[in-house]
Amino acid sequence: MTIDSAKGRSVSVCYGGFARWVTLALVLLALGCRAPQPPKPVVLSSVFRSEKLSAIDGAIVQSIASNRCPGGVFWLERNGVVYSKAYGHRSVDPSLEQASLDTIYDAASLTKVLATTPAVAWLIERGRIDPEKPLAHYLPAFAAHGKEAITVRQVLTHASGLRPGLGGGAWSGSDKALELACDEKPTHPPDTRFVYSDINFILLGHLVEKVSGQTLDAFCEAHVYRPLKMRDTAYRPLLHGLAVDRIAPTERRADGTCFRGEVHDPTARKMGGVAGHAGLFTTAADVARFCRMMDAGGTLEGVRVFRPETVARMISVQTPPNLPKRGLGWDIDSPYAGPRGSLFPVGSFGHSGWTGTSLWQDPGSHTWVIFLSNRNHPTEEGNILALRRQLGTLAAESWVGVEFGSVR
Repeated sequence: MTIDSAKGRSVSVCYGGFARWVTLALVLLALGCRAPQPPKPVVLSSVFRSEKLSAIDGAIVQSIASNRCPGGVFWLERNGVVYSKAYGHRSVDPSLEQASLDTIYDAASLTKVLATTPAVAWLIERGRIDPEKPLAHYLPAFAAHGKEAITVRQVLTHASGLRPGLGGGAWSGSDKALELACDEKPTHPPDTRFVYSDINFILLGHLVEKVSGQTLDAFCEAHVYRPLKMRDTAYRPLLHGLAVDRIAPTERRADGTCFRGEVHDPTARKMGGVAGHAGLFTTAADVARFCRMMDAGGTLEGVRVFRPETVARMISVQTPPNLPKRGLGWDIDSPYAGPRGSLFPVGSFGHSGWTGTSLWQDPGSHTWVIFLSNRNHPTEEGNILALRRQLGTLAAESWVGVEFGSVR
């Protein structure tokens, strides 16, 4: 368990039947309404209810005992106060290794919001990408099969009309993935259905590379991770110099060994480990630094990564009223919003990953909940869907002086 301090910024987000640009204006106004506060001594019990923290511990321990995951790292932060803890093991095959707070996990689809989304947002902020322009404006091959009008925003919000994934087949290489993605035929018109799609973010990763002239991993390292001092966050962590014994393994391969330091996602693996939809590795402490930056309207420890209006645009509703609420990359209120639990208000935001990773952040109370695990180690039989929801609810119930009504 640790207690830490961080600077915060008051954010009040309101969602309803307004157009997304009205929502953006409201979020932007809230992001600028209070300067970051200096760290000050705090008492854990003044921020969190101890019985709820015990319930969080119990829920995770029970999940481990039920073989739903081998272990994990939980991180709950509010207004600079941190409750963080490691549970169980990071490895059970071929040998037992205790989980620790500095365990590095395969982030899976958290890659979408910790790498690709901020990279695209950085380029939007500087006018190098217009989210309302067709993606084919930047990637001309994408226009094939009637996709010429699908916008960058529609791809970012999973409203593009594309299938969930590229599927199997004997192919390899990032360029081949782009070719296959551009050759996709839409299954329905854009902005008419929400279909969560890795293809969308494979395309966005290539968009970043085309517009910036840098590979996606190099771009994120230079413009996001290095400024935020996220030293344990990287694609291809072994090449990045991160210690293999700190990395949590995932699924057992046919040869009996487990993926460790190599991305679990098969499509990202075919692409060489760097992709817009998966491939990132990280720690809970690094994810928390990213969340602090978002909470402070784009700045952390005197370093500005985004303008407040860029953060506001990412986390405000960008989908039409007929679709689930999604921001740019971020989930707000969709069928995948399990980590929100039953009490986080609409206006909070987050994401989850296949390997057992999740984060959810509530701007109004300056709180974020992170759980990183390798639930698919040593096999895919692990399942933490119910645990994610339970942790989100317990986290909201733990806050002293904050009461939420049920959002369900």
